Amino acid sequence: MTSPTETIENPLRAGIRLERTAEPCVVTIFGATGDLTKRKLVPALYSLMQQRLLPAEFAILGFSRPEMTDEEFRARLREAFMEYGDKETFDEAVWESFANGMFYMSGDFADANAFQTLRSRLEAIDNERGTEGNRIFYLSTAPSFFGLISEQLGKAGLNESEGWTRIIVEKPFGHDLESARGLNSELAAVFQEEQVYRIDHYLGKETVQNLLVFRFANSIFEPLWNRQYIDHVQITNAEAIGVEGRGAYYEEAGVVRDMIQNHVFQVTSLIAMEPPASLSANGVRDEKIKAMQAVRPIPLKSVDEFAVRGQYGAGYVLGDTVPGYREEPGVSPSSSTETFAAIKLYFDNWRWAGVPFYIRSGKRLPKRVTEIAIQFKEVPHRLFTETDEPLEPNVLVIRIQPNEGITLRFGAKLPGQMMRIRWVNMDFRYGSSFGVHTPEAYERLLLDCILGDSTLYARRDMTERGWEIVTPILDAWKRSATDFPNYEAGTWGPKAAFDLIERDGRHWRRL
Repeated sequence: MTSPTETIENPLRAGIRLERTAEPCVVTIFGATGDLTKRKLVPALYSLMQQRLLPAEFAILGFSRPEMTDEEFRARLREAFMEYGDKETFDEAVWESFANGMFYMSGDFADANAFQTLRSRLEAIDNERGTEGNRIFYLSTAPSFFGLISEQLGKAGLNESEGWTRIIVEKPFGHDLESARGLNSELAAVFQEEQVYRIDHYLGKETVQNLLVFRFANSIFEPLWNRQYIDHVQITNAEAIGVEGRGAYYEEAGVVRDMIQNHVFQVTSLIAMEPPASLSANGVRDEKIKAMQAVRPIPLKSVDEFAVRGQYGAGYVLGDTVPGYREEPGVSPSSSTETFAAIKLYFDNWRWAGVPFYIRSGKRLPKRVTEIAIQFKEVPHRLFTETDEPLEPNVLVIRIQPNEGITLRFGAKLPGQMMRIRWVNMDFRYGSSFGVHTPEAYERLLLDCILGDSTLYARRDMTERGWEIVTPILDAWKRSATDFPNYEAGTWGPKAAFDLIERDGRHWRRL
């Protein structure tokens, strides 16, 4: 029997990721009739097949409750692909080959016999498709089933095979610190940590991956990446949409659980981390967790000094009238769930001591944008005191979505006889610079799992650390009353969010 996983020690060489065709394998998708399978997983796997990054000996086995034949499953996924996939690049011959490897079985997650049937099906697929016993189990279900499915896989002996076995767990990974630790323990009772891939699709975005290259492949930035030159960091994750029919889910989550403790903290760790000794999975993830362990604890009694929350009311977004959060389907008319949060973090280490990281995330804001702004300190002595425009500090902006790219803002003299200074941008855009299709995040993440590269997946300690940081905030908010809604849809959040940064003598960037 081979080891459960094989970690790629150096996935980058000279700034270019080495392309490798994956080994034969079968991906079992629990919850295969759900939206994630139709919208993301199957289009991503088809794209990998079309790029010849998956071998012919590849298969998908759907596992869900509804009764369905293999042929019906294939027809349903084809229909979904034509709705959600890239129809312009669709190739009938590639799809036929891809679809021939699709299979389906009906079963109940609580039924141990169904998992014995699953084992038999996988053995049959191994023989038919030549997948060599290499298996991935993808938990695309409600989080309440994660522990149960893991336990059933263990009882059926599916946590190991003649090849390698891996399990992908979707977010949300727990509802709080206690539940995250409980889920980690349930997974650890069945699978080794090297087999567990906790997916965070933000880490699959090209711009997020480029943070490593930007920081550690360019010698001009790293010497400036510290408290001596950086005044503060702003990380904004803004969405123009509301809860999009997910009111019942969002009532249990809120923006801190849904976005900040996972997506936003993952991005924050890439900005704050030290250079890794190598680009191995654990080399990178060790430095990320070391950075997050340096986050200063927020005292329960002082939460209001470090975190504020908001909930949107009715308003206008992109020219359309939209309802308030409490008027959304599935939402309580007296809901106290936050749809906006702003948090100030400090990292107590030598690199970042005294440098605040301002984080904000929210729904029904004026536009969809995710960006990181590194604001440098002012010049130590102002020579240009008679210019017609006040000098501002340099800013480095990394745009994750949309219009992915990097902008450096600096001052330059206007042509003419007078000493007039204007701010100009040095702008890099992915689309215009490379002229290639940017792959979907799930393409990269699924391929990495098949290849055994867990660099872009969250490790156990990282998931728990995120909850440790936000737990005092969530506890304080449970104890205090709220006056919601406190910001109008189509604005940049409640007044308290502006007070949070302005009392430090700073201001939020205009996006």
